[in-house]
Amino acid sequence: MKIDAHQHFWEYVKDEYSWISDSMIGIRRDFLPVDFQKELLDLGFDGSIAVQARQTEQETEWLLSLSEQNDFILGVVGWVDLRDRNVNEVLAAYSRHSKFVGLRHVVHDEVDDSFMLQKDFLRGLSYLSELNLTYDFLLYPQHLPIAIEVARMLPEQRFVVDHIAKPLIKEKQMEPWATNIKELARLSNVYCKLSGMVTEANWEWWTPNDFFPYLDVVIDAFGTDRVMIGSDWPVCLLGGSYEEVMSIVYEYIDSFSKSEKAAILGSNCRNFYLGKKSADES
Repeated sequence: MKIDAHQHFWEYVKDEYSWISDSMIGIRRDFLPVDFQKELLDLGFDGSIAVQARQTEQETEWLLSLSEQNDFILGVVGWVDLRDRNVNEVLAAYSRHSKFVGLRHVVHDEVDDSFMLQKDFLRGLSYLSELNLTYDFLLYPQHLPIAIEVARMLPEQRFVVDHIAKPLIKEKQMEPWATNIKELARLSNVYCKLSGMVTEANWEWWTPNDFFPYLDVVIDAFGTDRVMIGSDWPVCLLGGSYEEVMSIVYEYIDSFSKSEKAAILGSNCRNFYLGKKSADES
């Protein structure tokens, strides 16, 4: 099974997607399952993980409703306010849905780089492992030391780094990103998505070789059993077509073994997001 570990849907309303700036005019429109499924199937993928793009519970409920209508949406990474006093009850309610697999917070947009160390946020995070839910780290490189601290505090929690933590690819800058991503990878409860790289490069002019030094660092740090391919569709369309963006990882792993390719293209994602949930349901 091949799984795209990271993609989004939205019905575009300017006020609800303020992060889509004027420079992103190409994605200021609706992107729905009917638009994505053909892209997925044309590349031979069986399904995807839909990830929140708005920080509302309405977003979580909308994505879950889409997953009920579209079998190829294998899991939903939603949003709830982890600082809410009653978050454990909210999480328990959502967890009754078979495709609710985890949460994400847009940490890199918070004013405080240490946002995740807030007592209330950590308390909310601590409930996730009890419900076999995952957590996506959405970070810039300066947040990696905080992510290391959080992942160490919660060794039973499964974490995954979105978009290899957005290194400064356009500037060809490796440090301190490389040192910190290696340190984070030493924690066995943390995975990494090979996704979202084109939007950190020059959108108009890039080659796969621009990304290979960063992928070298990630694969060396996490190995081939804790990384997963993701498109970041439709955001990735700012820098290239779905096939072009996914081909970066395909080209990079061309010389890998059959089992390593299978892991990166699907089984790692399945095990991370769906494995424990499936076991619970059985």
